[in-house]
Amino acid sequence: MTDPSTTPDDAGERDDGGDRERRGDGTETSDAERGGQRTAERGRRDVEVPLRLYKTITVFSTLIAVVGVVFGFVLLDAATLQVSLLRRAVVGALGIVGVIPGEDLLSAAFAAAGLLSIGLGAAVYVLGTRFRARGMGKSQEDSDEPSDNG
Repeated sequence: MTDPSTTPDDAGERDDGGDRERRGDGTETSDAERGGQRTAERGRRDVEVPLRLYKTITVFSTLIAVVGVVFGFVLLDAATLQVSLLRRAVVGALGIVGVIPGEDLLSAAFAAAGLLSIGLGAAVYVLGTRFRARGMGKSQEDSDEPSDNG
């Protein structure tokens, strides 16, 4: 009789709740060999990194995200206001080179760049939250503990 924890299923993983995974070629990899990635029940991947790297990632990803979102709103402001300082600077710089863009084209370009900047800022922030330092507990969403507020 075979032990169900050692029999590979259709997905190629063992069903023992451990941190080992069976590859398609029959070899196994541990969680540490996969770079510290852990898959939570809802499919989120967290990457364990040393504390110093975690601090660096957190600081710079938050900084880049905030700058990206604020700059995106400045670009949206330039797209909607004809008297925006940024709009005047861009029109002046383009006028020096001899290019005079239409108002609609300039508004569309500012709006598209603003939305792109906000989206990139949000993406950087989301990716930055995937990292955890070694020894950090699970987030409140992941924990099985009941909440104490209410």
